[in-house]
Amino acid sequence: MANDLKYNRVLLKLSGEALSGPENFGIDPNRAEDVARRVAEVKEMGVDIAIVIGAGNLWRGRRGLERGMDRTTADYMGMLATVMNALALMDAMERVGIVTRVQSAIEMHAVAEPYIRRRAIRHLEKGRVVIMGGGTGNPYFSTDTAAALRAMEIDADVLIKATKVDGVYDSDPQTNPDAKLFDHLTYIDAINRRLEVMDSTAVSLCMDNNLPLLVLNLWNPEDLQKALRGEQVGTLITGESRT
Repeated sequence: MANDLKYNRVLLKLSGEALSGPENFGIDPNRAEDVARRVAEVKEMGVDIAIVIGAGNLWRGRRGLERGMDRTTADYMGMLATVMNALALMDAMERVGIVTRVQSAIEMHAVAEPYIRRRAIRHLEKGRVVIMGGGTGNPYFSTDTAAALRAMEIDADVLIKATKVDGVYDSDPQTNPDAKLFDHLTYIDAINRRLEVMDSTAVSLCMDNNLPLLVLNLWNPEDLQKALRGEQVGTLITGESRT
């Protein structure tokens, strides 16, 4: 691996909207290819990459709950949708030459391997990208929490949440032009301020296991590469405060 890297193995958390088109719904093959190219650039640096992807472009369980849907049913529907996104991303990445494996926490042998920790690590060691679908396989847990869990299981050096904003702000930058961007937060700050970086379960899991959490803009050219080299990009969340 390259000597100038700060992080050699990463878990990349993507929202389902990363694959959606202008209407923030469905799967846009062009967007999937854009994500694949971003991943290819990082792979060329010699980084091991695992990916957990959400399902907000296909299904939002909150809408079902508002109509009286059973929470467990809504969550399982979301888990299935993440596998659809994982397959779409796998196809895009293999078209740009990245060897990819999809693993699912919900077994569906015709389209994905079952998630097995040691197998996932072996794929990473062989230079393959592993896309982990199906969340944790359990209702009541978000894909953010699934990302934190999988990051720990594969011994990732950092959990990167790739978004469409430059990091974590003290308020919504789309509605408040004076919103402040944090370059660093502690886990406790992120939880107490209710900044919606990730859900509190995911942040707590990172805190309990001292896993750095980095929030950055996936669409800023080279930001992902800069972050992996340890340059200041986005918002880094750790257990230590900075003065």
